[in-house]
Amino acid sequence: MLFLWYFLASLLCAGAAPAADKITYMPGLYKQPSFKQFSGYLKGTQGKHLHYWFVESQSNPSQDPVVLWLNGGPGCSSLYGLLTEHGPFRIMDNGATVQYNPYSWNKIANVLYLESPVGVGFSYSDDEKYTTNDTEVSLNNYLALKDFFRLFPEFSKNQLFLMGEGYGGIYIPTLAERVMEDTDINLQGVAVGNGMLSYELNDNSLVFFAYYHGLLGRQLWSKLQTYCCKDGKCDFYNNQNPNCSTSVNFKKIVYSSGLNIYNLYASCSGEVRHRVSAERGQLVIRDLGNTFINHQWTHLWNQVCMRCFSIQKLQSLVALHESVRLEPPCTNSTPLAVYLNDQDVKKALHISPNALDWDICSAEVNRNYGRLYMDVRKQYLKLLSTKKYRVLVYNGDADMACNFMGDEWFVESLQQQVQVQRRPWYYQAVDGRQVGGFVKEFDNIAFLTVKGSGHMVSKDGPITAFAMFTRFINKRPY
Repeated sequence: MLFLWYFLASLLCAGAAPAADKITYMPGLYKQPSFKQFSGYLKGTQGKHLHYWFVESQSNPSQDPVVLWLNGGPGCSSLYGLLTEHGPFRIMDNGATVQYNPYSWNKIANVLYLESPVGVGFSYSDDEKYTTNDTEVSLNNYLALKDFFRLFPEFSKNQLFLMGEGYGGIYIPTLAERVMEDTDINLQGVAVGNGMLSYELNDNSLVFFAYYHGLLGRQLWSKLQTYCCKDGKCDFYNNQNPNCSTSVNFKKIVYSSGLNIYNLYASCSGEVRHRVSAERGQLVIRDLGNTFINHQWTHLWNQVCMRCFSIQKLQSLVALHESVRLEPPCTNSTPLAVYLNDQDVKKALHISPNALDWDICSAEVNRNYGRLYMDVRKQYLKLLSTKKYRVLVYNGDADMACNFMGDEWFVESLQQQVQVQRRPWYYQAVDGRQVGGFVKEFDNIAFLTVKGSGHMVSKDGPITAFAMFTRFINKRPY
């Protein structure tokens, strides 16, 4: 009888995944995958539908961990992570052909890509209202995660890791704060790549990053030291000295010179473009606004860069255009948009007719987003105080949007006990053992850099990122 019960239970679990959400055919792929994948909608608060794309592990789905992935913005689609970073597929430049990614994270894990908040990608709300904030987003992400385990109960006991990048630096710890209180979810760890963890530390560190990488001249650096620093401490974030504000025109060098802010050493995809421009009747905004958000810089920014706009001016421009696109600078999302908006693809992914056309980022969500957390120290300290979770903060060391120095300062500010002093970490490349970057380990948290990568670590360094990811979820030394 006991054997029969287990047999019946296994049959029930085997059929638990929602058949209606299963992707049976993926257009553009020369050979359909051997692993299962699903696409559909998870429920948030009333009337909110969050689109998900779930790829099962290519190894051992029933035993391998579940990883939730969130891209940031705020307002950018996690399908960018799936289709250009660490998912199993790559969309080619023609927007029609799909190839496999040999360094996909679903080689060893089940990965859930969630388009959040509603209004992003194919996620939508019945009332078509897309004004939200950090607290509401964390609640909807939590409810969507709970709904995922309702639809896929066979994965409810698997180890869970929460991961994200960019503004995911806010999404992930605020979600983890809710998940850690839920004993039905087997949370094991949290990881954030090139995350927005503290506006103050990100802003202050960016000035040093720019100088150390040769972007600021000696004369400007001398002025910054004179007017913005005192007793060996520099404050570029909230300095009341007007001479300091006047000197911080290095932002024109960083943002308006054509440099790729997501990877200092990479070219700007397509061409160098203005931050705000009109293309084919659309207003195209190419700035996610994560750096120098402090309002004291608004007037100065308008002085030093005529192509940059105050919120009021931006809103008036938006009113003149029927459609507004938000596109990260130096990013070419056209192949993704062409592929995902193809009717056969939307049918294969079970996209609701109520969803908007897919775009990499939502201007409406970004413009109306309420940023409630200027840093997430409280959430990290709460996670670390349990001594239960494996936490990783990792950074591509060429990123200027959320630079490695600011995130390293953030981890140091948590004042955890050091276990392993800063040292190189290594991975096995085709041409032998190579330095992947540097790592410093504390009690239950590590800070790690990925050499030569930018904001999208897996896109720039897929082999390195896969080695890091493998060690993180397997709880092995870096």
